[in-house]
Amino acid sequence: MSSRTETLASRVAARFAEQLRVLPALPGDTAYEVSAADLRTVCRVLRDDTQFGFEQLIDLSGVDYLDYGRDEWNTLGSTATGFSRGVNRIRETVAESRPGRFAVSYQLLSVANNWRLRLRSFASESEPPVIDSVVEIWAAANWYEREAFDLYGILFKD
Repeated sequence: MSSRTETLASRVAARFAEQLRVLPALPGDTAYEVSAADLRTVCRVLRDDTQFGFEQLIDLSGVDYLDYGRDEWNTLGSTATGFSRGVNRIRETVAESRPGRFAVSYQLLSVANNWRLRLRSFASESEPPVIDSVVEIWAAANWYEREAFDLYGILFKD
């Protein structure tokens, strides 16, 4: 882990010890899970507090964990060690430890501090799954949230 990543991780741990859970990440990356109830509060602090300065949401995506971790990806004409099989991916514990099926992943960028952070939050188990919108925090979320609704049926509430 680089010193810049370690600095970010220590700041996040000091500020959000009770609100965030560390997720597995590639070396040099930082990733956390936040409860749906704390999502907006945490996002506002990450944007507004100068020690974090995440002024940009660079991506938001819906994730369906229905079959995640149960089997290798289905491919045609590939070996078990081929690139398309994803054999080097980070494994998490399978579904039993997750709070739900649908999640939203937020990729944040701090230009001023030159670091990135990934947040994941699970949507409610209702039909359709619901999670708070972050459009009021990062206006760029508008388009991404509409795409996540179209693809996964996740409803973003104001």
